[in-house]
Amino acid sequence: MLNRPKALRVAVLVSGGGTNLQAILDARGTVIQNAEIVLVVSSQPEAYALERARLANIPAVTISKKELGSQEAFESALTQALSEYRVDLIVLAGFLTILSPAFTRRFDRRIINVHPSLIPSFCGKGFYGLRVHEAALERGVKVTGATVHYVNEIPDGGEIILQKAVPILPGDDPKTLQRRVMEQAEWVLLPQALQQIAETHMEINHK
Repeated sequence: MLNRPKALRVAVLVSGGGTNLQAILDARGTVIQNAEIVLVVSSQPEAYALERARLANIPAVTISKKELGSQEAFESALTQALSEYRVDLIVLAGFLTILSPAFTRRFDRRIINVHPSLIPSFCGKGFYGLRVHEAALERGVKVTGATVHYVNEIPDGGEIILQKAVPILPGDDPKTLQRRVMEQAEWVLLPQALQQIAETHMEINHK
């Protein structure tokens, strides 16, 4: 009897409401066929994303750098949780705690992030959340979007996996633009990127 290739085991790291997490959860069984969400990690104990995980019957833990007191202790606890759940891929979905170069090197090509612009525009240190959309509007660009990329030691500097463009419309403010980018790009790209990586993972492990 042939062994069936194992699904990609995914941990989603969050800090807030978890809308990107929800997009991933909603795509299971449709866009996402070969990946399993096995763990949700929040840097904030009050994050609503933890409730989304509970409703989906997915194990969830809080690992707070503030509570643990140091980057080293935080990353040690995170690594332990990832190991316990045998995680293959880490998805940063609105995760606001910076990961050290040592951590990203340890998990090389095993961490992905979604950024709310078309990298290399409006990215890097200091560009997150509404700041990205404010910068796009101030610059006067007509098209923005989102990018899913691998994470390395350079902020938003890892290899691009997928991108999707989103128009900027007359009358947009940072919040309306943020919502459109999430709905039309981020929530579409993340499940697609997960399935793409999962397919490659299964091909490698089936050889």
